[in-house]
Amino acid sequence: MTSAFAPALAGFGTGLSLIVAIGAQNAFVLRQGVRRDAVLAVVGICALSDALLIALGVGGVGAVVVAWPAALTVVGWIGGAFLLGYGALAARRVVRPAGTGLETAGDATGSRRRAVLTCLALTWLNPHVYLDTVFLVGSVAADHGPARWTFGVGAALASLCWFAVLGFGARLLGRFLARPAAWRVLDALVAVTMIALGVTLVAGA
Repeated sequence: MTSAFAPALAGFGTGLSLIVAIGAQNAFVLRQGVRRDAVLAVVGICALSDALLIALGVGGVGAVVVAWPAALTVVGWIGGAFLLGYGALAARRVVRPAGTGLETAGDATGSRRRAVLTCLALTWLNPHVYLDTVFLVGSVAADHGPARWTFGVGAALASLCWFAVLGFGARLLGRFLARPAAWRVLDALVAVTMIALGVTLVAGA
């Protein structure tokens, strides 16, 4: 029984080691969670996207990505430009805050469609997502032979758990971020993270 779960546990640990890091996608999920804005949709998109990419990696698509590196270059330019633009918007909110602070009561004022589109872009236009889920997870899963799909299930479960905790757990920060200064600090961190990642992606493309 223990040996049967070993690949799943290995996949869970590998998945967490790749996604539990400061990045544009995590920063966006955290911000949506704090605002209570389309959290279920955002968490679902992130988890399902990772599960699909992990399945592609386990199925051997990682070899295709390595064979045509020009594809990652194009994605790097597009994703880098997107991150720079989103970081600039976050920086603008720091300089010119839209309100007096985060309102934790009542319905969210954000657009669900905008949140979904932003989440999809942050997920699918980020070349690091392909490197982590398709190539790295796929390569490690291959070492498990017939149990590679069990490994993939563990990695996908790690993604689901992480984004659920990040999105729904962020609500505990609601009172703290009801203060304008705290909200501006979060926006500043988001801006710095996204601009740094955007510059890195464009420079490495």
